[in-house]
Amino acid sequence: MGKETGFLEYERKDRSYADPKERVRHYKEFVVPHAEPDLKLQAARCMNCGIPYCHNGCPVNNLIPDWNHLVYEADWRNALEVLHSTNNFPEFTGRICPAPCEAACTLNIIDQPVTIKSIECAIVDRGWNEGWIVPEPPTEKTGKRVAVVGSGPAGLACAQQLGRAGHSVTVFEKNDRLGGLLRYGIPDFKMEKHLINRRAVQMEAEGVTFKTSTEVGVDVSFASLKENFDAVVLAGGAEEPRRLLIPGAELPGVRLAMEFLTQQNKRNAGDDEVRAAPRGSLVATGKKVIVIGGGDTGSDCVGTSNRQGAESVVQLEIMPRPPEKEDKALTWPDWPLKLRTSSSHEEGVERDWSVLAKRVIGEGGEVTGLECVRVEWKDGQMQDVEGSAFVIPADLILLAMGFTGPVKSGLLDQSGVDFDSRGNVLADTSKYATSEDKVFACGDMRRGQSLVVWAIREGRQAARAVDEALMGTSELPR
Repeated sequence: MGKETGFLEYERKDRSYADPKERVRHYKEFVVPHAEPDLKLQAARCMNCGIPYCHNGCPVNNLIPDWNHLVYEADWRNALEVLHSTNNFPEFTGRICPAPCEAACTLNIIDQPVTIKSIECAIVDRGWNEGWIVPEPPTEKTGKRVAVVGSGPAGLACAQQLGRAGHSVTVFEKNDRLGGLLRYGIPDFKMEKHLINRRAVQMEAEGVTFKTSTEVGVDVSFASLKENFDAVVLAGGAEEPRRLLIPGAELPGVRLAMEFLTQQNKRNAGDDEVRAAPRGSLVATGKKVIVIGGGDTGSDCVGTSNRQGAESVVQLEIMPRPPEKEDKALTWPDWPLKLRTSSSHEEGVERDWSVLAKRVIGEGGEVTGLECVRVEWKDGQMQDVEGSAFVIPADLILLAMGFTGPVKSGLLDQSGVDFDSRGNVLADTSKYATSEDKVFACGDMRRGQSLVVWAIREGRQAARAVDEALMGTSELPR
């Protein structure tokens, strides 16, 4: 414990943001990191609880009190080692994880949790800046070959762990660049993509092979993977979008959030407009934008629309408006339902709740508005509020309503694996084995749409399961 009375002496002070009027002019990250003396004081606030609820709040079970103490002692290199012992990519989670660890922090009972996420990010950024993060190739090779399908956080974590265990790992990615939804679903202003690139360089130096623009089930048959590899790990994510099944939804001005976000990320990466938007350019410039879906993806669409120069942005959510503050006696240390305002919301948006889209209004083949109705929930059932219909003017409607599970065509149809009741690949969290011999599954493809930190956890655990299946035993951590 760094300082026994630290939590009494120092107030919570998190990272700040650049001014909204300035940051909407670019797509770069805009978080202002702590100065080192401030980090030491924030780390000193950790109480090293007898029961560290933050461990359970964190899906990868980060050893949070341990590296908080090391930061307080200015022992940054050992803090980095402890951090990496449970998390392959803390620079990802330190930027885009919603921090369930902070919700579980004992100090969150009084709304003053330790700034765990900020400290985590500072540790790994310091490690890169100091040159402490280097390739860790295996000392011996096992002679076993493993194919990992998908290069999102689950696939990358699984591949890195298996590579370090001595296996020859090949990662297959259907897109032209690595990262999955980290690359094309997360805006650059939340996480710049050079962070993925440098991890890929590290992993290649550790012996991992990447094959981009290679879709298993299309460019390469699944049967060939089973024939040429000793194990196959399915880590392709949950990319089947939830559709808007109402009249007028077929109009060209109704588009998927992922298409919108992907195009802008490709432009930021230097792709020309044709390559970035092969099916037609999709921009919000000068348009009245409606975002349907109140989650993180919807928030990302808000931030991107504002940066593109939208005339107005409205975000709709079908569920009721959450309370401003949770009842700690009922929720802590679990993740609470409460109103959350993102940095993108602060940049300008009109938000509305308990709203159901009923019909897309169009004229001359173009979207002109969205007819909606207010709803109320009674006994778990949603009902329209009589006489509450209204119309919102719109030129562009972005669908950010989540995903229903993994895409079945191609890869999964060819694999022959069984599915659970929700349509995800059936595999448990012990063996991560599917119904098909030597085929494993992890991440969103197994559990459904989830968080990057859950994907990393599952990738690491699946790597141990694969290593154990191939070698009879494993020294990889879970």
